[in-house]
Amino acid sequence: MIQTAYLETPLGIAAISGDENGITSVSVTQESSNKPSKDIHPYVQETIAQLKEYFDGQRTVFDLKLNPSGTEFQKKVWEELLNIPFGKTATYLDMAKRLGDPKCIRAAASANGKNPLWIIVPCHRVIGSDGSLTGYAGGLWRKKWLLDHENPVKQQSLF
Repeated sequence: MIQTAYLETPLGIAAISGDENGITSVSVTQESSNKPSKDIHPYVQETIAQLKEYFDGQRTVFDLKLNPSGTEFQKKVWEELLNIPFGKTATYLDMAKRLGDPKCIRAAASANGKNPLWIIVPCHRVIGSDGSLTGYAGGLWRKKWLLDHENPVKQQSLF
C-alpha cells in the first residue's frame, strides 16, 4: 500500500509517496492543510533524510529505490535526466539527442514535464536552447531557486 509523508522544504511542503517497491512520487505544494509528518512510514524515511541533506547542501546525488508510473518513453526520459550532473544543465535538444532522435524534442519536453519525482529526478536541470528557464511544473521561481542552490555564484574577495 502506498504511503505518503509530508516534509517542509524551502520551496513548500513536499509530498513523498511510496511503498516497498520504491518511491512513486515526490511533489511540492503550498497547501497549508499538508503539515509535515511526524509519523513517517519506513518506505519514505530515507527519501526524507536525503531531501533534507539536499536542502542543507550536503547531498548532490540521491540513492533511492524509485518506482514512478509512466509510459516506457517517459521512463526513458526520466532515466536520462538522472545523467545530468548536480550543478549542470542540459537543453531540451540535448535531451532529445541523448534519446537518439533530435526530432523527439517536444515529446521529451512533455515527458520531462510529467516527471513525478521532483528534485530526485532532476527535470529542473533542463533549460531552453537559449539558456532560458522554460517549462517547469513547480513554477519557474522554484526552478531558478533549485538551479541557484545547486550552482551558487561565489563572490570573489577583492582583498
